[in-house]
Order: sequence, then C-alpha cells, then structure tokens
Amino acid sequence: MTAPVLRTERLTLRRPEPQDLEPFVAFCASERSRWIGGPAPREDAWEGFALNLGHWELLGFGYFHAELTKTGAPVGRVGLRQQEGKPEPEVAYSIYTDELEGLGLATEAATACRDWAFGVLNMPTLVSYIDPANIRSQSVARRMGAWIDPDAPRWPSHSTLEVWRHPRTEVAA
Repeated sequence: MTAPVLRTERLTLRRPEPQDLEPFVAFCASERSRWIGGPAPREDAWEGFALNLGHWELLGFGYFHAELTKTGAPVGRVGLRQQEGKPEPEVAYSIYTDELEGLGLATEAATACRDWAFGVLNMPTLVSYIDPANIRSQSVARRMGAWIDPDAPRWPSHSTLEVWRHPRTEVAA
C-alpha cells in the first residue's frame, strides 16, 4: 500500500522500510522503551515492527519512521494506531535517543500526524494513552493542545493510563 510522506520544518515522516528495523530494535532494547513495554528483546522488536507494517496494510495508516530531513538520521517513530477493540484512534510517539530528547521533535512529528488524521483521514476523534509517570509524553500532548479526558472510553489493558484528548484541528488537506 502507498503511504504518504509528511514533511515538517525539520522532519520527514514516511512508512517504515526494512532499513528502519535496526534503529527500532536498538530503541526497544533501551530503557527509553519502558513507556511502550520495553526494554524488549530483538524478537519482540521485530514482531512490533512487522505488526506496524500490517497496520498500514489493514487500515491505511500506522506508525511513520521519523528522520531528520537534512541528514536522514533516524529520530523515532510517530503515528496513528487503532487496535481492534480499542475505543478510539491514538496518536503515539517515541524518540529513539536521549540526544534527540527535548528538541521539540516529538511535538513537531505528532502534530503533523494529528493534522493528517483530522485533515486527510477525517478521523472524528484522536487520543493519546499516557502513563501518569511519563512527564515528557504529557508535555508533548499538552503542547499539542490535548487535555486529560476523565470521561473517555477506556480500554481494559490501558486502564492505568490517562486518556489525553486532542483537539480537532481544521487543516487544509
């Protein structure tokens, strides 16, 4: 399936390709992956990478590989997911290394995904499921204009996570 390429001031977001596996495996093996269930062994990272590719095939959206436009260096993954049984689509984001943390890259990438979700895919709602201890992820959501929605539908396996609701944006498609 063909996926769009989203561009921001500093980033290129594109569908993952085989060469993007190794940066993702390294991220999953690191402590940085703790907010997505890691650290995880290579087999689990490979399965997660393959699952994301399947998500694109089944639903027409998924996680993008984010890279610095000027250098092509991997930054992280950011995108949309809608697992079966989950009440609402989610925008999620992970920056792969400490060196790239705090530069606004997650906000820049996630905002582009949110705008694509509302403007092109015409999704009616969008949330982020965030662990109450994940202060950095909360900061990204807050900078995007999201707020904690205590009345949001819950997903049983995410019952301890906060549901951050993203404002619907009107963006030219």
